[in-house]
Amino acid sequence: MSGRAGREVFEYALLRVVPRVERGECFNAGVVVYCRARTFVAARTHLDETKLKALDPAADVQGVRAALRAVEYVCCGGDEAGQAARDDAGRRFRWLIAPRSTVVQPGPVHTGLTADPEAELERLLALLVR
Repeated sequence: MSGRAGREVFEYALLRVVPRVERGECFNAGVVVYCRARTFVAARTHLDETKLKALDPAADVQGVRAALRAVEYVCCGGDEAGQAARDDAGRRFRWLIAPRSTVVQPGPVHTGLTADPEAELERLLALLVR
């Protein structure tokens, strides 16, 4: 079912970096967008190393970068991301937004309408992460 004026429903979740899980402090480092009508799932990330080091001077910057890249790989369906990357777009999104207690955690899912999920992804990254 199409939205008004060619717009479709989409869902998104922010990716949060929680350097020290026991403290609960976090900051946004990416966004994952899913649009069922367009069979679209993608993620964009941006790691602010200054924020990371402010929350945990001993943080594993390369490890956090690798975890964020892994989310992007799963969205792309690349072989380097393993079994999850071979699922359909909806299953990949649901897998990525499942709660976890690691350094990179998904936030709550939000919805909206968009005519261009790729542009929406870039807009959300600029607005909520950068």
